[in-house]
Amino acid sequence: MPESTDRQRTLSDPWFHPAGTAQRDPWAVDLGTADSSVEVPGWQHTGLRVAELEPGQTLNLEAQPEERVLVPLAGSFTAEVDGERHELRGRPSVFHGPSDVLYTGIRKAVIISSEAGGRIAVASAPAGEEYPVRLITQEETPVELRGAGVASRQVHNFGTPAALEADRFIVCEVLTPAGNWSSYPPHKHDEEKDGETALEEIYYFEMQTAKDMPAPSPEEGGADPMGYQRVYASDEREIDVTAEVRSGDVVLVPYGWHGPAMTPPGHDMYYLNVMAGGGPVRQWLISDDPHHGWIRKTWEAQDIDPRLPFSG
Repeated sequence: MPESTDRQRTLSDPWFHPAGTAQRDPWAVDLGTADSSVEVPGWQHTGLRVAELEPGQTLNLEAQPEERVLVPLAGSFTAEVDGERHELRGRPSVFHGPSDVLYTGIRKAVIISSEAGGRIAVASAPAGEEYPVRLITQEETPVELRGAGVASRQVHNFGTPAALEADRFIVCEVLTPAGNWSSYPPHKHDEEKDGETALEEIYYFEMQTAKDMPAPSPEEGGADPMGYQRVYASDEREIDVTAEVRSGDVVLVPYGWHGPAMTPPGHDMYYLNVMAGGGPVRQWLISDDPHHGWIRKTWEAQDIDPRLPFSG
């Protein structure tokens, strides 16, 4: 992928982190935790780490007062928690359907390894209540086809309240076919009020050139899969992000309207969402931007994009 630059990062710093700008060995992405490499002012409730493991390599996560869910992005993994080994059947890429994921609970040391190597994400949130370690298999993962027409997308709801007992966070992943609009209509969850919960949110992106595209070969320079993410102010708190995103990029949403996440024709988009807040309930309750929320009414007369679901 093209190298990220300091100029790109300062466009919307501290909310946009291009690949390579939030790394701390052995993590390619290390954001939102107490000892992360990049300090994000005011960020409190969510964290994300992503690592690329070589065959046989081991990663050690120390016990912390945070809950975690391990999400294989490419490859399969073994995770040891409290002396018990859990096999995570992964996938060749995030565009091959759901993976097994592992919820570790809080104050648990975790040892992660991969015989063949691969890429894994660790979503986290500071937490206080103890919930049991749980393996959620590919078959158990709720797959939702959301929206319709060019707003169709696929959601893997393995870490939502309906699917997982946890203390603070809500974790899911979203796949959007080439040319479609995701996180749409723009919405927010930055207030504790009737019908809305206050949640920070992390977007971690991966992109691919869609199947059967006449893209140039690697010898000819290859394709450049990319998309766009928008975040803008919902009240007096300033925020203005229009980020061109590629694989490995992260956008943080502390507050404000966010969406759409747009993928141009020819390129498919994946993002992992990590949400949590300090409110009394663990729920994803949102308000639509009233300038755009009416678009939902048009979906009733449209079909889901026939390219969904992604399965390989």
